[in-house]
Formats: sequence, structure tokens, C-alpha cells
Amino acid sequence: MVGRSSQYNINMANMSYCRFENTARDLVDCVNAIRQGDIHELNNYELDGLKDILDLAEQIVEDKEYIQEIINNE
Repeated sequence: MVGRSSQYNINMANMSYCRFENTARDLVDCVNAIRQGDIHELNNYELDGLKDILDLAEQIVEDKEYIQEIINNE
């Protein structure tokens, strides 16, 4: 399992048929908040989540070629 937030083992449903669509929308919101400076006074849970997003973004970049293959084959 990836991520620090698993310390509380909170699992929310994300249906497989729309997981990437839903996650992309959520990431747009996060990127906008970061770029607009709406990041002040983050609590520890939010800071952990931000660290997780950064770690996951690095993993996605590492897998970029494979992800591009998936996109091109669909």
C-alpha cells in the first residue's frame, strides 16, 4: 500500500470504472490550491496527504512510458 494516510486505514470507495476520472478531478483541485497559495495552516493529516501526492506524482512520472502505452492502446 502506498501512502502515509494508511495509518488510520481509512478506505473510501472509488469505483474502478471511474477511479481515474474522479482522481483527476480531485488532483486538479489540489494543484489549483497549491498554485493559488491556498496551503496555509494545513493540519498534519493534510501535510501527510500532500507528501503522499508528491510521492505518487514521482511514481507516475517514473511510469510515464508505460502509462502512455496504455493510453495509446485504448
